[in-house]
Amino acid sequence: MALSSIQLTAGMRQNLLSLQNTASLMERTQTRLSTGLRVQSALDDPINYFAAKGHRDRAADLAYRKEEMNEGVQLLKATDAGITGLLDLIASAKSIAQSARSGEGTADIEALETQFNAIRSQIDDLADDSGYKGVNLLGGDDQTLSVFFDEDGTHSITLTGIDGSTGTDGLNITELSTDDWQTDGIADSSAIDDSIAELDAARDTLRSAAKTFSNNMSTITIRQDFTANMINTLQDGAAKLTEADLNEEGANMLMLQTRQALGTTSLSLASQAAQSVMRLF
Repeated sequence: MALSSIQLTAGMRQNLLSLQNTASLMERTQTRLSTGLRVQSALDDPINYFAAKGHRDRAADLAYRKEEMNEGVQLLKATDAGITGLLDLIASAKSIAQSARSGEGTADIEALETQFNAIRSQIDDLADDSGYKGVNLLGGDDQTLSVFFDEDGTHSITLTGIDGSTGTDGLNITELSTDDWQTDGIADSSAIDDSIAELDAARDTLRSAAKTFSNNMSTITIRQDFTANMINTLQDGAAKLTEADLNEEGANMLMLQTRQALGTTSLSLASQAAQSVMRLF
C-alpha cells in the first residue's frame, strides 16, 4: 500500500524555501570568509574571473622576465669586476714599464720584461675567468646576451662583449721578446714608450666599455623597478576583482544567522498552527 504524500501548508512551504535560500547564502559566505575570495571560478563571475586571471598570468610572465633581468645584472657585475681587475693589472704593467726606463744593466731590464710578460699572461687569464653562467662579456664581441623586458619578448636590450685579451683583436698589448726594452744593456726609451702607449690605449678601451656596461646596468635596473611595480599593480588589480570584503562578509554572516533563526521560529509557528487546526477534527 502506497504511503500518502505529506501535505504542507503554504506558510510551511514558504518558510522551508526561505531557510533553504538562507542556508545556501550562508554556505557561500562561509566559503568567502575561509578563502578570502568572492570569485573563485568562472561560475561566480566570468568577467571578473577571466580579467583577474589575465592579470595574474601577465604578472607571472613578468616575474619570469624579472628573474632574467636579475641574471643580466649579475653578468654585468661579473664583467665590471673583471674590468676592474684588468685595469689594476694594466696599471701594474705600466709601472713595470716605467721602471724599465731607469733600469741598470741587461739583467735588470730583462727581469722587468719577464715580469711584464707575466702580467700580460694574467690579463688573458683574468679576462677568460670573467664569465657568468656561460657568458663572458670580456671574451669577444661574439659573446652577447639579450635581456627581455616584457612578457612578449618584443622589448629587450642586448649586452655585447668586447675582447679583453691582450691579442691584436683585443687590448693589443704586445708580448715582449728578450731585449725589446734595451740595447746593449741600455734602456730603449722609445720601445718602452710604445709599450706604455699600448697599455694606455688598453686602459681607455676598458674604461669606455665600462661606461657602456654601466649604462646597460642602469637601463636594466630601471626596468627591474618598473617591472616590480607593474607586477604589484597587476596583482592588486586581480585581488580587487576577486577578493572578498571580509568585514562585509562577516556582517552578512551575522545577518544570515539571524534570518535563519527567525526562519526556524516561523516554521515552528506554522507547524504549531497546522497542528491546532488538526485538533479540531
